[in-house]
Amino acid sequence: MADRLNGYRILILETREEAQFSRLLAEQGADVLQCPMFTIHDAPDPAPIEAWIRRSIDKPFDDLVLMTGEGLRRLMKVVRRIGVEPEFIAALGTARKFARGPKPGRALREIGLEPQITTEKPTSEGVAEMLSRLDLKGHRLGLQLYPDKDHSVLINAITAQGAEVDTVLPYVYDAQAADANIVTAIDEMAEGCIDAIALTNLGQIRRLVEVARARGYEARLRDGLARTPIASVGPAVSDELKSHGLRTDIYPANDAYFMKPLISAMATALTKAPPRLAAR
Repeated sequence: MADRLNGYRILILETREEAQFSRLLAEQGADVLQCPMFTIHDAPDPAPIEAWIRRSIDKPFDDLVLMTGEGLRRLMKVVRRIGVEPEFIAALGTARKFARGPKPGRALREIGLEPQITTEKPTSEGVAEMLSRLDLKGHRLGLQLYPDKDHSVLINAITAQGAEVDTVLPYVYDAQAADANIVTAIDEMAEGCIDAIALTNLGQIRRLVEVARARGYEARLRDGLARTPIASVGPAVSDELKSHGLRTDIYPANDAYFMKPLISAMATALTKAPPRLAAR
């Protein structure tokens, strides 16, 4: 199974867990072109995060919704700094824990806990749909958010069910530093030097379009994507592509929305033709 992608140049847009994705692609022999999309930083003001952590310990939540694995890991960084790790983990252990997709579940397992329910759709809408089937009346619900997203619809849906929502945003994005990397990646696609672009979250698409528009590069981006097979990890990414008038060419089989099935699908699709650079 190794070396199935030998010689194929795959563009990945680095976000939270792309180091693992890059390693898995490299194990299949791919030449991985990594494009950092943004840098993640701790929230600039730690006081609200510390206060949320202490509230969760003093009066444990009935329910906890984790939107990202990065969010829990950033929370644990603060928890350890202020010296309350055993108390915090014990408090989380008493709550029903809900994960928006597999990544928050992995972060929970790192501290010895398990999610009770993982959303079928790893989106805010999927979280709202999952919670709508539960009785939340009178519950205190801790909600870990992520940056650059209007979460008001989700929060309003939860409060409409009679729950008290306590939110925390433990990290921020620094996007501007990566703009030059994105422009270079667009050029590589437009010049036909990329065998496929692999997308693992919808924020990557938004950033591509945002930077292209800001730089007057949108036509160049669309030309590059028209020439480059687009691999999507799952329905949220494919829906976001469609909303921008873009397509999905490669998709994991059997609704297995994870990195390894995506890589397998890429190998199946791409190896029908030789690598582009080798063919020149």
